[in-house]
Amino acid sequence: MTDNTSITHAFFALHHGLPRQGPGSDATTRRLLSLAGALPERPRVLDLGCGPGRAALLLAAEAGAEVTAVDLHEPFLDELRASAEARGLTGSITAVNADMTELPHPDGSFDLIWAESSAYAVGFDTALRAWRRLLAPGGALVLTECEWTTAEPSAAARAFWDQHYPLRTGEENLRAATGAGYSVLGVHAQPESDWDEYYGPLGARADAADPQSPGMAEALAATREEIAMRREHGTEFGYTGYVLRPVDAWPCRPETESDVTTVHAVNAAAFGTENEADLVDALRADADAWLPGLSYVAQAPDGEVAAHALLTRCRVDGAPALALAPCAVLPKYQRTGAGSAVVRALLDAARARGERLVLVLGHPAYYPRFGFKPASGFGIRPGFEVPDEAMMALVLNGPDDSSCVPQGTIRYPAAFGV
Repeated sequence: MTDNTSITHAFFALHHGLPRQGPGSDATTRRLLSLAGALPERPRVLDLGCGPGRAALLLAAEAGAEVTAVDLHEPFLDELRASAEARGLTGSITAVNADMTELPHPDGSFDLIWAESSAYAVGFDTALRAWRRLLAPGGALVLTECEWTTAEPSAAARAFWDQHYPLRTGEENLRAATGAGYSVLGVHAQPESDWDEYYGPLGARADAADPQSPGMAEALAATREEIAMRREHGTEFGYTGYVLRPVDAWPCRPETESDVTTVHAVNAAAFGTENEADLVDALRADADAWLPGLSYVAQAPDGEVAAHALLTRCRVDGAPALALAPCAVLPKYQRTGAGSAVVRALLDAARARGERLVLVLGHPAYYPRFGFKPASGFGIRPGFEVPDEAMMALVLNGPDDSSCVPQGTIRYPAAFGV
């Protein structure tokens, strides 16, 4: 019987010198970096579970980052140090042997926390909870997670993953992220080529390995089982990248029955008229328009409802979409971030439900901060005359182009009167 130490050594022997220790690519790293938005000129990055440091090297070279790269396996860190020296990046990368759950760094130390194919070591929820203290104000957490891509995984796929790392769906992970107090800046479904970049070299290494060396037979069996699972059931699970930012100042939640009167009052006060408040009440009474869970409020520190935002069902050429309106902030809380917080939380909730398209008629200097673009660029138009730049669209899930959204004329719920 082979002891566990020999199997562990054999496992690492299979992985030493490989370009990656999990599914990924330089293209995915760049995509996730772009979703994080503007960073300081020389951002402080914490790369957790860095392995031999493929992402750390790219972040240092292309983002000008000062990278602290953390891993528990010293040979991986030695590989990273050698690569950094060869590329002239020694001054930009510090390799640290440390446990991801016992990090020695002070709160607020980093502008960006990076964890490609490594959060599974501690669990998605633990990563969200344990790492956020390390982010500086305005910082972002980037992590990738393996998750179900089908509502009904096969028995074989579920048995495999339940044994190794129980998976959730993307919607469940998004809910976990927003429930942990993060705003979702972006989501990236990793392509099949990311798996090829990992399993191609690993499979070749396995084929060349000596199964007679201590622990290698067991390591090879586990590796080949994993590769076979992807080959036979790869349509059922995949890796997804999440780009998240903490939102502490304005806790947001779905409205409850006890909020109805308050939501009416917030809208009336914000607009100085009952029109928008009455619109919300009329939409709530329209079963075809109202979507439970997509009316959100932001709370002040004392619990007072400070802001409200609403998404209801509209249609584009008969296909379902969402209309964002109204968005209201009590006058005393305007220009404090409460409005932005509740809109972001609401959009995150819609994204978690799998909704694809949101439309808004609003100020063109305000809504682009959430990712909205002129709807005309998607082939979408209202059934009435408005300035082109004021009618905007946001793609929540899928490519940010017209290929995945309906085109045509917007049909609003009757309560809008248009």
